[in-house]
Amino acid sequence: MFWSTLGRMIVVPIAFVIACVAAAVVLFSLGSERIVKAMSGRSDLDAIGAVIDLLGQGWLLASGLTILPALGLVIVGEVARIRSALYYVLGGGATLVALPLLSRLGQASGAGMPGAVLWQVFATAGFAGGFIYWLIAGRRA
Repeated sequence: MFWSTLGRMIVVPIAFVIACVAAAVVLFSLGSERIVKAMSGRSDLDAIGAVIDLLGQGWLLASGLTILPALGLVIVGEVARIRSALYYVLGGGATLVALPLLSRLGQASGAGMPGAVLWQVFATAGFAGGFIYWLIAGRRA
């Protein structure tokens, strides 16, 4: 019993970090592909403004607070001993889809909702991160 608990205390954080890295890689690769597609055909001044806006949003995304929803998902899954891949995959997608909404909490209500492409990219990255976590640690919760 002691050794299995100690093993879980080692495996869970390692699996969480690996899943976060995998989600970040998917988010970066899909996001950069979508950005290049969206910015093709724009003038230089529009592109510079878009890049500055993108860097500001990326800074919010890189903050440590973005892992809190995913950390809550993992804690609930570990405490409740949920072994379902569906829980981790859908939960990972939901936690990353919540990030654009959480980043807009302090902004004025006039700000528009993020586009469908943004939702797709974030959800796909969350699905990938949730699946990686389930593969490493979630199956034996």
